[in-house]
Amino acid sequence: MTSPLRVFALWFPDWPLRAALGPPPHPPTALVQANEIVACTASAREHGVRVGQRRREAQGRFAALRVLPHDPTRDDRAFLPVLRLIERHAPEATLLRPGLAVIRSRGLSRYHGGEREAGDALLGVLAEAGYPEVRIGVADGPFTAELAARGAGTCTIVPAGGSADFLSPLPVQALRDEQLAGLLVRLGVRTLGGFAALDALEVRDRFGERGARLHALAAGADSRVPPPRPPDPELVRSVEFEPALAGADQIAFAVRQSADAVVLALDAAGVVCTEVRIDLTDDDDQVFSRSWLHPTCFDAADLVDRVRWQLETLAAESAKAPVDEARAFGGIIAVRIAPVAVDDAAHHQPGLFGGAADDRLHHALSRVQSMLGHEGVLTAAVAGGRWLADRQVLTPWGERAVVARDPVRPWPGSIPDPVPSEVFRPPRRIAVESASGESIGVDGRGLLSAAPARVDGSGVRAWAGPWPISERRWAADGGRSGHRMQLVDDRDRAWLVFCTGGRWWVEGRYR
Repeated sequence: MTSPLRVFALWFPDWPLRAALGPPPHPPTALVQANEIVACTASAREHGVRVGQRRREAQGRFAALRVLPHDPTRDDRAFLPVLRLIERHAPEATLLRPGLAVIRSRGLSRYHGGEREAGDALLGVLAEAGYPEVRIGVADGPFTAELAARGAGTCTIVPAGGSADFLSPLPVQALRDEQLAGLLVRLGVRTLGGFAALDALEVRDRFGERGARLHALAAGADSRVPPPRPPDPELVRSVEFEPALAGADQIAFAVRQSADAVVLALDAAGVVCTEVRIDLTDDDDQVFSRSWLHPTCFDAADLVDRVRWQLETLAAESAKAPVDEARAFGGIIAVRIAPVAVDDAAHHQPGLFGGAADDRLHHALSRVQSMLGHEGVLTAAVAGGRWLADRQVLTPWGERAVVARDPVRPWPGSIPDPVPSEVFRPPRRIAVESASGESIGVDGRGLLSAAPARVDGSGVRAWAGPWPISERRWAADGGRSGHRMQLVDDRDRAWLVFCTGGRWWVEGRYR
């Protein structure tokens, strides 16, 4: 059995809000993504707002709640200076996600004369730099250390070998697997200690390898991870640039294909990468290397993110350094991605009742994208707008969607939920007729010339509207305007149609 891997976990509470609003205290504020609360301030929690609530429910709890859109990229960029600050006092700090970093305990504790002394020193450095809210946990392994950091004290130390006792009273929701936690609660298992008491073989049979791994974490086995398997040299991928590239986003885009190739090679070998080393070679042939850990396993987008973060760190250091200093660089001529530690892919696949995303789907789509091109596989995101076509943003698979129109802001004239499940882009012509078979018109006062009797060749059972919609009337092309209606035909199909210029068009169809 290997020795316990003692680590420090540095947790910055409500980091997305700190990145968005600056230092606390903050007024009651929540960050929203996909109409769901992903972060909220302590003052908002005092009024009953919780992460995971729908936006409407949260505003029902506290009407004066300030709601802002969540921007993960902003979280990443804001945490890089904090990570550089930590690294100046504790080498080999590893970023798990913005707001959470881990440091191996051995060297840091020896330098300061003990874990308590090292924790106090880190707290002092970060408080002096303007981060007094940081919490530190010290334990056997990152999982237990993070939960210790989320405790009540500013520095919580779990004794070596005491992980199981510390974890036992914590709720099963600490595993961050909603479906597994929900099932365990329905079975009467509410704590990590209760989950750890279940037979390991039965847990593996029912929940698969991922469930077995979570069962081991609940039992405090985070410190007894087996030595990583040595990666195959064939998994390494490199890309060279001629001439050298300097922009972080430009280089990150250029290495996307190499990142996809690494993930596909890992998939072909039946393994996943849990630690990767990225080597950046500048135009003076200096090599800047850094190892990155992942709490589960890397996918292509994660690898590209790490390349971008590493480049931004180098650029920031280069801007502050003297011109003749060795770490100053002008451009990058090569990027090398080398998996350092790999694990069996079966350990990271969800079981029968697992709630995590299936990595095989990602690999399959990445393979299809490599055959069809970067824009051959698209994912949809919801944007703001009044017309259904404007609310749909298509983004190449693996990229973060760039939504210029904030869906959280009010859009007078837009259709309230639920919106049609099928959107016609562009809208197609449709016939809306009266009982006499004549096309229905809408006059200047927004009144129909006759009651709708047929739509798309079927009889109309119910209808609502019309509602006027007009936007950008000041534009050179006159903008867009018309009148919307909802109709239900005798085949139980619901239509969203609009009339403009005396013609009817179908914008969407409800299923």
